[in-house]
Amino acid sequence: MTSAPDASAAAPDASAAADAAGPGRCPVTGAGPAPALFDRAFAADPYPAYAWLRANAPVHRAELPSGVEAWLVTRHEDARQALADQRLSKNPEQHSQAAHTRGRVGIPGERSANLMTHLLNIDPPDHTRLRRLVSKAFTPRRVAAFAPQVSALTDRLIDDFAAAGSADLIDAFAFPLPIYAICDLLGVPEEDQADFHGWAGMMLHTSGRRGGVGRAVKRMREYLAELIHRKRGALGDDLISGLIRASDHGEHLTEEEAAAMAFILLFAGFETTVNLIGNGTLSLLRHPEQLAYFRELVAAGDEERLTTAVEELLRHDGPVEMATWRFAREPFTLGGRSIGRGDPVLVVLAAADRDPDKFDDPDRLDLRRTDNQHLGYGHGVHYCLGAPLARLEARTALATLFRRLPDVRLAVPPEELRWRGGLIMRGLRTLPVEFTPERAGPRPAGPTG
Repeated sequence: MTSAPDASAAAPDASAAADAAGPGRCPVTGAGPAPALFDRAFAADPYPAYAWLRANAPVHRAELPSGVEAWLVTRHEDARQALADQRLSKNPEQHSQAAHTRGRVGIPGERSANLMTHLLNIDPPDHTRLRRLVSKAFTPRRVAAFAPQVSALTDRLIDDFAAAGSADLIDAFAFPLPIYAICDLLGVPEEDQADFHGWAGMMLHTSGRRGGVGRAVKRMREYLAELIHRKRGALGDDLISGLIRASDHGEHLTEEEAAAMAFILLFAGFETTVNLIGNGTLSLLRHPEQLAYFRELVAAGDEERLTTAVEELLRHDGPVEMATWRFAREPFTLGGRSIGRGDPVLVVLAAADRDPDKFDDPDRLDLRRTDNQHLGYGHGVHYCLGAPLARLEARTALATLFRRLPDVRLAVPPEELRWRGGLIMRGLRTLPVEFTPERAGPRPAGPTG
């Protein structure tokens, strides 16, 4: 479905023309014809459309493919404000009846699977309490201690295809790495991890079909409830045991809250990392001079500059296109537009992170960029709790891949690549590459990453 952006920021007449045109039409204004949204060309490269919106309709009411009408926020300043604005609720119960009847919002199946009480769906003070408890289990120390396991898993996955001379880096590398890593972190027994791989695959590859995702969510919820019950009788050093142990002034997570948190760490954590590895690899392969610099950093073991490079990959073509749903608690004005009570609002992180008012030459990939206040993992109290783990996995994966495969290259022209359908996430369906097996490097003698 297409949407005709209004141009109210440029001129009132343009806004009127857009409103009169209705959904699916593209009025011609003084700023030029409005772009189509949510078609295949947009999925492949949404950035020209986002540039138009930033310049002409920075807060724009669009009809989404689901039928829901939502406000798209595209400028960095407005986006940062919206992400921290307490007038916007994360609770889906706040959305308007009109939005409810036109389509559906949120993760398919989460309501029927009793998985609503996670950090993406609640506001302070409940959010404050829950995040404080979860943070006691999901600590920076736990993530740092997990680095050797991520490194070993990365090398093992590359070992599996290094002799072949070709691979689909999504299926063989970017997808299994975070799903097996989060399973290890949560404490999912090795014999059960194939089930998680299958459920995650259903969620990733159903191209927006809610039924398939909902079935996967239901099965995952049933498994997590049973696993938490088992863990209560034999606590270990894993994250689920940590969630069960977490206490603050005598408060603990309920069984429902623990299951919902384990689910969202998996659901949100694995797909963002798949996309960060996939999009980051593609960006490097399409920018040879930046790839050469990245290889220099890998060879030198320069972790500080590698971290800076990953931040730029996050900004330039990040894994999360839009922040998860927000709903207006009350009428208010954002970017000159009147937001109605209950209206859904989507902050377009991908657009905000290419805003020329915030970033110099924003469409250029520059791994040396240091003043990089991107919004790739959000802002405010809902800043992504799993961001440190995703960064660790992506930095390790990219450094290991380009060290061990010195001549890895795209196997198809970039324009033949296909992107997965969806609203929130931005990621490739496949990423076929070629390389010379004889030049593939061995895994190191000691831990890396």
